[in-house]
Amino acid sequence: MFDNFNDIGQSVKTGAKNTLVVAAAEEADLLKALAAANELYLNRVILVGYQEKIKQLSLDQKIDISKMEIIDLPDQASACQRAVALVSEGKADFIMKGLVDTSIFLKAVISKTDGLMVGRLLSSIMMVRISSYHKFIILSDGGMIIDPDLEKKKGIISNAVDFSRLLGISPIKVGCLAAKEKVNPKMPATVDGAALKALSQDHYFGEDVVVEGPIAMDLLISKKAADIKGYQSCVAGDVDVIVMPNIETGNAIIKVMTHLGNAQLGGIVMGACVPIILTSRSDSYENKLNSIILGAFLTQEMDDCHQIREEHRKENEAIINRK
Repeated sequence: MFDNFNDIGQSVKTGAKNTLVVAAAEEADLLKALAAANELYLNRVILVGYQEKIKQLSLDQKIDISKMEIIDLPDQASACQRAVALVSEGKADFIMKGLVDTSIFLKAVISKTDGLMVGRLLSSIMMVRISSYHKFIILSDGGMIIDPDLEKKKGIISNAVDFSRLLGISPIKVGCLAAKEKVNPKMPATVDGAALKALSQDHYFGEDVVVEGPIAMDLLISKKAADIKGYQSCVAGDVDVIVMPNIETGNAIIKVMTHLGNAQLGGIVMGACVPIILTSRSDSYENKLNSIILGAFLTQEMDDCHQIREEHRKENEAIINRK
């Protein structure tokens, strides 16, 4: 297990470095983070976007992009399509969103012709290191899925579990966040939490995964709070993954941790055949760099994109043949 993003970066340095492609790369903090990452963690960076603006930003901010390749495509939709195609063609190993609307970027990612989908739910994962907690916390979903139902929460947990395993976390302790621990039919988060816990007890997510739910935030992050309330669970005070009831809750928790708790964070979208870096324009240079480090690490640990897509194709053929 890793204690901080620097440790993850040190691991990346010892492995085979990969190529990152960035769609619509015309943003100063992003270019700064890419310059640092290209020097330390990446084999190559390909910038797809408005070349004139990218070069002007690099001059104004004194950012060295001389070792990066630029593909001049000022149109944002075209830039996203080309960036995704480079991954599909095996010319890049993972992908990052730049200064472009998420909807435009994801439209290219989910394209049925050149997209990167493999039949799984796409979900946002935020990995947070905050000084008041003893290890990384993984939060999902706080950036993509607005109001997940039980089926989507199963996909969110599956992606977070895959992510955790790649990082060497075992056992994986998952908490389904709610306002209380008792099931109340008027509170969907409590109903879903109990259902997901039952699935975990049947090893739906794997024998190395423990899901607790419904459970309130104080019990998830504080063993003292759990002891005071007489709540018994190995997840209490030692949670690895927190499943959000909705996007507002996830977004608020992440921003409070970042802006009031001075947390370090890195964000990844899981569910495609490669890691997708989907940072916000308001994210700091440091957190953009953390996300790149995390994406580089996952790319080293994951199977080849073409292999994953081929396995998905064969699975689909088998399902069709059974019918």
